[in-house]
Amino acid sequence: MKDNERLARTRSMVIDAIAQNMNLYGITPSAGRLYGLLFFSDKPLTLDEMKDELGMSKTSMSTAVRSLLDLNMVEKVWVKGERKDLYTIKEDWYQCFFDYFTIKWRTAITMNSIAMEKSIKNLQALIADPTTSEETRGQAEIDITKLQERLDYYDWQDRLIDSFETKDILDFVPIEKKKD
Repeated sequence: MKDNERLARTRSMVIDAIAQNMNLYGITPSAGRLYGLLFFSDKPLTLDEMKDELGMSKTSMSTAVRSLLDLNMVEKVWVKGERKDLYTIKEDWYQCFFDYFTIKWRTAITMNSIAMEKSIKNLQALIADPTTSEETRGQAEIDITKLQERLDYYDWQDRLIDSFETKDILDFVPIEKKKD
């Protein structure tokens, strides 16, 4: 086997692993393969170059790039003399991790918190209604307690996300391993 074939096989193994694990991030395997391709590329690539390399349709490629851009995992770069858009991965993996989780977690926390806060108000109105049965009133009070506990949890998650954004988390989990 030639050296360049061994190199290509090794890279392919990593790209396949990245593609399979990208679903943890809500990213399709094709976007994962794209990320892997950009990871090993020694230069920024155009959509056409990525499409040709991966054998994907232009629409699929565009969607995959947009997903990775939205998550701050890739970036558009400018190269003198090049008319087409070029893309490369963001090299700061730590920042990519922070960006991804702050984007995803904040969205989920906000959506869930709004629904729970509205539900608490509705349950409080149900409890205050004199026509509500004691049984229903009791169940509503239990639900309010459960929802409030979950809102407390979301408050904790919000503060955790704040520590990612400010990088205070690195005081507790430094990037560099401690020397033994």
